[in-house]
Amino acid sequence: MLSKGLSGVLAARAAALLPGRACLGLLGAGRRGVSTSWSPVGAAFNVKPQGSRLDLFGERRGLFGVPELSAPEGFRVAQENALRKTDQLVARACSTPPGPQTVRIFDELSDALCRVADLVSGESLHPAPLVFSPLQQADFVKIAHPEPAFREAAEEACRSIGTVVEKLNTNVELYQSLQRLLADEKLMDSLDAETRRVAELFMFDFEISGIHLDKEERRRAVDLNVRILDLSSTFLMGANLPTKIEKHLLPEHIHQNFVLAGDHIVVDGLHAEAPDDLVREAAYKIFLYPNASQLRCLEELLSSRDRLARLVGYPTYSHRALRGTIAQTPETVMEFLEKLSDKLSERTAKDFEMMRGMKMKLNPQNSELMPWDPPYYSGVLRAERYNIEPSIYCPFFSLGACMDGLSVLFHSLFGISLFAEPPAKGEVWCEDVRKLAVVHDTEGLLGHIYCDFFQRAGKPHQDCHFTIRGGRLKEDGDYQLPVVVLMLSLPPSSRSAPTLLTPGMMENLFHEMGHAMHSMLGRTRYQHTTGTRCPTDFAEVPSVLMEYFANDYRVVSQFARHYRTGQAMPRNMVSRLCESKKVCAAADMQLQVFYAALDQTYHGRHPLSSSTTALLQEAQERLYGLPYVPNTAWQLRFSHLVGYGAKYYSYLMSRAVASMVWKECFLQDPFDRATGERYRREMLAHGGGREPMLLVQGMLRRRPSVDDLVSALVSDLDPDFETFLLDSE
Repeated sequence: MLSKGLSGVLAARAAALLPGRACLGLLGAGRRGVSTSWSPVGAAFNVKPQGSRLDLFGERRGLFGVPELSAPEGFRVAQENALRKTDQLVARACSTPPGPQTVRIFDELSDALCRVADLVSGESLHPAPLVFSPLQQADFVKIAHPEPAFREAAEEACRSIGTVVEKLNTNVELYQSLQRLLADEKLMDSLDAETRRVAELFMFDFEISGIHLDKEERRRAVDLNVRILDLSSTFLMGANLPTKIEKHLLPEHIHQNFVLAGDHIVVDGLHAEAPDDLVREAAYKIFLYPNASQLRCLEELLSSRDRLARLVGYPTYSHRALRGTIAQTPETVMEFLEKLSDKLSERTAKDFEMMRGMKMKLNPQNSELMPWDPPYYSGVLRAERYNIEPSIYCPFFSLGACMDGLSVLFHSLFGISLFAEPPAKGEVWCEDVRKLAVVHDTEGLLGHIYCDFFQRAGKPHQDCHFTIRGGRLKEDGDYQLPVVVLMLSLPPSSRSAPTLLTPGMMENLFHEMGHAMHSMLGRTRYQHTTGTRCPTDFAEVPSVLMEYFANDYRVVSQFARHYRTGQAMPRNMVSRLCESKKVCAAADMQLQVFYAALDQTYHGRHPLSSSTTALLQEAQERLYGLPYVPNTAWQLRFSHLVGYGAKYYSYLMSRAVASMVWKECFLQDPFDRATGERYRREMLAHGGGREPMLLVQGMLRRRPSVDDLVSALVSDLDPDFETFLLDSE
């Protein structure tokens, strides 16, 4: 937590750097039972804002400060303005001689559409595989705004922009203007490295859409792209649909564990944490029972992706999806997964044996370990070995204290601080959304983060980072500052206590702020590669790295204070929490290996050599170790096949890279400014403007091998020697 003296210094600095912008002061003084020693940013999150405050800051400015969006009708105005500018830029791009200006015009064109599309949908982590479209499955205004009129207007603008994007991605004249630049080797050699890469990325996006094909093949590629989008939407809907079963088919004593609907029971998930073995078994078998239409949808989705990949020149969809990533090829991904599986095998077997022992202890009549058991029994083992009841930890993790901790950490590493700004009327979509200015000691304002952290009716229960406006260097030399939204699902504060986070919530907050800092600290010339607009297996590295900071006592001790007493969290509590995560962690990682390998199998064969269920069974028995359950089809609930098709391995590879960066760069001193500056310079600043492996190589000062990545993950499973010392004290 910031000392009062340091809080005052930072507040004064904020006032100097942000003229006309008020920093929230120490709010909530005298509130019953709540500590009042928060810094300004801590107070902004630990105390509910007074609704009337939002009306005191001038006239209505519109969502995110965009004047047109002060009313739902403004989406049409913003859309029309963007389309007029788009027409002008297309004409310029087609008539301008090839040169660096060609890339700048393309990026301006992309930015003009992104300004509207990102406001409508948000861009969640990664750019779409089309040249001018950042549209993703994770929408923002469409799904998060509480007013139906705004959601409907956003939906309509999204459809309209999508139509324009489709036309641009099939505009041969536009494609040829870029092709003329890339065909001139001498001209390309004269460009700086970032401009060359962005030009190549635009061309790559054009070509994977099939624009280089003849007219008939191009039409087929467009049709396949449209069909894939439709199938993806259908599959996502089906993956989350609950399953109904007649009540009499289940024992009466477990009915109360499910939703009842007349003569039916509704099963809407796996109930993985339920203590009753029969409840978990029933949920698993019912929720994962094969659905014929969902099965056909998945098979057609995989087949369409395969046909599109081969049409545009790739052996498989996996080869197409992995171009430009850290892994580069499916062969590298499978080498990584197979070597990791080999290293995990003994540890995983021991984890399963511990779970079997616990199951035998609690249920001796049915002690066989089944796929529905690990989440529950691993949790029982963690609770038995380490006293990690969330209610013990939550009082130390008030939201304000955690935000204080993040601000202190970022100031230590990068020289930046977080300041709460009062939003103008109409700028935010709900009164509990907080607006943060990200301010550097010498560079000034770097960008803004809108924090939509609290649960509300109709809001999606997911933790996400959305790009609302990407950073870029404008023609006049000014830098277009990034704007992002972080969306969490935290409980609101109460009359007697601020919002209190579980350890998992605290870690998720740090994770999402890692994405936000990637966006804030990137300083790319082009918005096409700004911040998190980079390959999937690199985009998660900065966010996963923040989880390592969140699990280090030296960091946690800076902010974890009991919200009533101010008592610091004891060191052994942090150590117990960190070590508890290693209980059965090998089995958890082995499960991720199985998922990632299955994803590669589905996207690396054409046509599929056997049914998706048969491939699932083979992969599960080979790479997980627990038996396949007949008449189940888990793959039909694997929603990540849509957004992470052929890239699900990214979770493991990103964690491996983050682990290496933590151990080799930050473990000795997590607050070291020189290392933080090097991290910004080598990794965060470039977004997607450099090959991701070059960024990793620059930070680690060597190119990590597959064996290095595997070793980093496996070493994370080893007990921390320090914990044994603490436990013995």
